[in-house]
Amino acid sequence: MKLRFWGVRGSIPSPGERTIRYGGNTTCIEIRTDNNELIVLDGGTGIFPFSLTLLKELPVTAHIFNTHSHWDHIQGLPFFIPIFIPENLVKLYGAFDPISNEGPERIMNVQLQYSYFPVREAEMKSRFEYFAIMPNDTVEIGAATVTAILLNHPVINLGYRIDCNGKSIFFTGDHEPHFNIYEPGDDGYAEYQDLIEEQRLSIVEAIRGVDILVADSAYTLKEYPAKKGWGHGTFDGSIQLAKDAGAKILYCTHHEPTRSDDDLEKVFAEALSRHPNLEGGPDIRLAREGDEIVI
Repeated sequence: MKLRFWGVRGSIPSPGERTIRYGGNTTCIEIRTDNNELIVLDGGTGIFPFSLTLLKELPVTAHIFNTHSHWDHIQGLPFFIPIFIPENLVKLYGAFDPISNEGPERIMNVQLQYSYFPVREAEMKSRFEYFAIMPNDTVEIGAATVTAILLNHPVINLGYRIDCNGKSIFFTGDHEPHFNIYEPGDDGYAEYQDLIEEQRLSIVEAIRGVDILVADSAYTLKEYPAKKGWGHGTFDGSIQLAKDAGAKILYCTHHEPTRSDDDLEKVFAEALSRHPNLEGGPDIRLAREGDEIVI
C-alpha cells in the first residue's frame, strides 16, 4: 500500500510562510492499494490539490471515507474535481448520525445548498453514491478491507483501519482519549473508570500491530487542560497509544492551526524528549503535507 498526506492541519486552513514546510491544508490522506484502488480518508481542503492530480488518470473510482462531519474534514469535498466530470464514480462512506437521522449524504446536502455553493448537488456530473456505516462494519475494496472503529469526539467519529495483503494503516480522525467525568471518591468514579479502561483496550486492540498509525496529536500536555472535552489528543497520548498497540510507525497529525512550523517542531521535540525513539518501538514522525510512504 501507499499513503500520501494532502492535508495535516486541524480546525481551519492555515496557509502562509509560517506553515510552508508542513502545509496549511486540513485533513486529507490518499491511500493506494496494491492494485491501485483509490481510498481517500477525509475531505478537508487538501482534497482539492489532490483531485487535480487525478485528471491525468480519468475516469476514476474514488472511495472516500469520512471520519466525521466537522468542517475541517469535509470542506474540500465540493471542490473534489472528479465529481464534475462524467464517467467518474465517487463513493462517500461515513457514520449514521442518530441526531439528524441521516448518513453521509447530509455532508453534501448541506454544503451544496443554494446559500453556500454555486453548484447544486443535482448538477454533479459523476455518479455519486452514499454508504452509511456503523462501528465495526467492514468494506471490501479490491484486496483491501476497511474497518470502521468508533472513537471519542463531540460528534460520531469513525477511525479507519485499512488492511491489504498483510500490511495495515490506521487513521484516528479526531480522537480524545476517554476521561473520567467523576472526581476520585465520587460514587460513580470506579465504575466509570472501568468503562474507560474497557474502551481504551478495545481501541488498542483495533490498532494492534499496524504498520502505520496516523493519530490526532493537536495539543501539548500544557495546552490540554484548557481544551479538555474538545475531542482532540496530545503528542504524548498518541505516542503512548502507538506503544500500547505495537504500531511500527506513528504519524502525529491534526496540527494546531496557530502553530508555526518552527513551533510545531519545538513542541514535537519536547514530546520526544519524554518518549525517545527506541529500538523495537514506534518510529515517531510529524505528518507533513506531500510526504509519501510505501509499505
